[in-house]
Amino acid sequence: LMGSSGAGKTTLMDVIAGRKTGGTIRGEILLNGYPATELAIRRCTGYCEQQDIHSESSTIREALTFSAFLRQDSSVSERAKLASVEECLDLLDMRAIADQIIRGRSQEQMKRLTIGVELAAQPSVLFLDEPTSGLDAHSAKVIMDGVRKVADSGRTVVCTIHQPSS
Repeated sequence: LMGSSGAGKTTLMDVIAGRKTGGTIRGEILLNGYPATELAIRRCTGYCEQQDIHSESSTIREALTFSAFLRQDSSVSERAKLASVEECLDLLDMRAIADQIIRGRSQEQMKRLTIGVELAAQPSVLFLDEPTSGLDAHSAKVIMDGVRKVADSGRTVVCTIHQPSS
């Protein structure tokens, strides 16, 4: 979703993701052809907001592992959850920094971690609210390359963007 500031990109994405509670919203959201319940939407989606908020004393791997174990279903084996963490590290090119403390990471690395924390939950749809906001052109490309890999892995990615890269 691309548009100028105030055009409603984030609002539209919030509605689709089942996150909007204020105002009047009419319409129907289907999930695999069936009316989507709030719980069903929450279980199959990940949502990355613009802010990157993480426990700075953890390592990147610990943050991803915490998300995987907290948010994946209890029927998923420990081995599968750990495999999803490794997949996140690979898709977002974070293996080299996986065991480093979060404190002191660059803005681009923090953005990749934010995406990874949502990805560790194994959503089939990933929503990203302006993932390149505040980044320089090189960092924005690194982020979007990672997003491309996520999409290529079979997940649907819905992304708002304010400033397209040139």
